[in-house]
Amino acid sequence: NVSSSFHQRMSKERVAVIGSGNWGSTIAKIIATSVAQRGDHFDPEVKMWVHEETINGESLTSIINTRHENVKYLPNVALPANVVAVPDLRESAADATILVFVVPHQFLKKTLSTLKGHVRPDVKAVSLIKGINFQSTGGTAGVELISEVISQELGGVDTSVLMGANIATDVAAEQFCESTLGYRVQEHALLLQQIFQVPYFSVGLVPDVPGVEMCGALKNIVALAAGFSDGQGWGESSKAALLRIGFIEMQRFIELIFASSHPNLFMESCGFADVVATAMGGRNRKAAAAFIKGGRSWDEIERDVLGGQKIQGVSTAKGAYEVLKAKDKLQDFPLFVSVYEICFEGKPFSHLIQAIGPKSL
Repeated sequence: NVSSSFHQRMSKERVAVIGSGNWGSTIAKIIATSVAQRGDHFDPEVKMWVHEETINGESLTSIINTRHENVKYLPNVALPANVVAVPDLRESAADATILVFVVPHQFLKKTLSTLKGHVRPDVKAVSLIKGINFQSTGGTAGVELISEVISQELGGVDTSVLMGANIATDVAAEQFCESTLGYRVQEHALLLQQIFQVPYFSVGLVPDVPGVEMCGALKNIVALAAGFSDGQGWGESSKAALLRIGFIEMQRFIELIFASSHPNLFMESCGFADVVATAMGGRNRKAAAAFIKGGRSWDEIERDVLGGQKIQGVSTAKGAYEVLKAKDKLQDFPLFVSVYEICFEGKPFSHLIQAIGPKSL
């Protein structure tokens, strides 16, 4: 009967994806595939919040729900029919037991203020947002994790993070890759692993939310350095050196802020593998290669080269620089500091090489 089927539906886990860019649409595709095969525990419908836009006179939500394709942000990739685009943010999240956040970093605060008081008190959240908020005021410098912001704004909900060597177009094409889930509550981690894991997307678990999340943000600074090298026409040997030095500075920075990290952290997908993938194929690398050639601002590059997509590396480089300056540690991070100076002070690429190169004997 109707009431028992309603109760059965309400007792299952229900997933909502908050965001519908290329990564949001890709992850919605994975989740929809996964929950459809696990009908005993999960409602098959996956709501995806779409910031409404008009494409050739038709709303993007209508296109996604009729053609099952996000023609703007993930063209030529079929989305499962159980992905339902919803233009109203509160409606998309209303009855969800799992909220997957994958909006651009700069829109998160507004998104959370709209959701505040309109989600279930027992909801579990997971952030796929690669960015961090830096605080350098009043002489004490530190970082505010996106997972902390989500948790605080939604009344203390448990918030995990998913980060890894994941270029959205590769994952959408169902090419094998891995990711890392950073968690605090193991029971929630095992549940989240079920919605994210499909044959081509393998999810490892690490009980270190700050470490996994910091890797996801800091690797974009290293990707900028790699992009500068590419833009100068330099080869793979130079890029490999920049990746090695940048990777060491990532570890050093995380340990500076959090004192310790999980022993396996940097060998997980969120660590070493993500640095490599982002420095070879990500948008931060692409933007940096264009920037170092001169003549265009970061805003112009986002508009012209990336089709309006945002990059996180530049703001992360600025925040990291301010934290290091406040802690009087600039001298220990020559690559991070040089990337900041190229981005904001007009320093040339040679300045970076000079900073990381051999010192006079």
